Amino acid sequence: MSTAVGLRIVRNLLSLGWAVLMGIILSGGCSETGKNTFQGYVEGEFVYVAAPLGGQLDVLSVRRGQSVKVDDPLFQLEKDSETAAVEESLERLRQAQNRLTDLQKGKRPSEIAALEARIKEAEATLQLSEETLKRREKLYREGSISREELDRASTTQERDASRVREARADLETAGLGGRADEILAAKAEVQAAAARVEQARWNLDQKFQAAPRQGLVFDTLFRVGEWVPSGRPVVVLLPPENIKIRFFVPEKVVGSLAVGEQVLVSFDGGETPTAAVISFISPEAEYTPPVIYSSQSRAKLVFMVEARPEPGAAERLHPGQPVDVWRTGQGRAHGAP
Repeated sequence: MSTAVGLRIVRNLLSLGWAVLMGIILSGGCSETGKNTFQGYVEGEFVYVAAPLGGQLDVLSVRRGQSVKVDDPLFQLEKDSETAAVEESLERLRQAQNRLTDLQKGKRPSEIAALEARIKEAEATLQLSEETLKRREKLYREGSISREELDRASTTQERDASRVREARADLETAGLGGRADEILAAKAEVQAAAARVEQARWNLDQKFQAAPRQGLVFDTLFRVGEWVPSGRPVVVLLPPENIKIRFFVPEKVVGSLAVGEQVLVSFDGGETPTAAVISFISPEAEYTPPVIYSSQSRAKLVFMVEARPEPGAAERLHPGQPVDVWRTGQGRAHGAP
């Protein structure tokens, strides 16, 4: 064996020895400091904004990464059909209202005048038939005419009197307007037409969607010009209050945690730890999820715990971001349940 080869073997053995020694020291240190430090990640509860009606995407008012406030416009679908439906329903409502008004106010003035003229004509005819009947009665008493002619004149007078009564009744009915049942039916028709107008306007309004919450535009799922099926989300929002921390603790620790307890969260790039409050402790154990890169606890049973960060720090956290969580020992946070 040459001298160079021997030196190389000695150096390799020394390096291996230092590596083993450092591993023992680091593993001991990590086990000591890791008792109250837990690994986790950031999770987001997204708000998917969709329209209940389908249509082509005409306007996309936001982009990914943009911050929006409540009622800021997000997107608009084509609305030609809904606009036409609103106009049609408004016209049907006007027709129903006009019919109700017509029934309530009775006949028009020209129709009333025609009925009055008819009464005068019937009265004139009645007067003539009454005078004829009087002459026929006198002639019958004198024996100049037969009983048949007298009966004919009497029948004519009764017919003309009946026509006068009929014309007067028609005039009185014309002044009363429509019948009660017709007016009730017309009112119901107006109410139904008004409901159709509201439905058509609601359909039209659904083609325009605004931000229901303040937050970050996490993603947009369609481009302008594409067809959006009904109920399919177009914009994905992430409100700050919907950001939470998920971390995992062993069975020996979970019993000492409580909802409302304050913890501290640190992450890469964060200058100072962020405070958070435990909001949920899972009642079921599970194996450490693969997103937690810890060879020591990879196969251990743990309990999932969720914590909500303080409002001012939520904007610095991003879904999927790995974090370290440790207990502060300060008990419950102020205002926690």
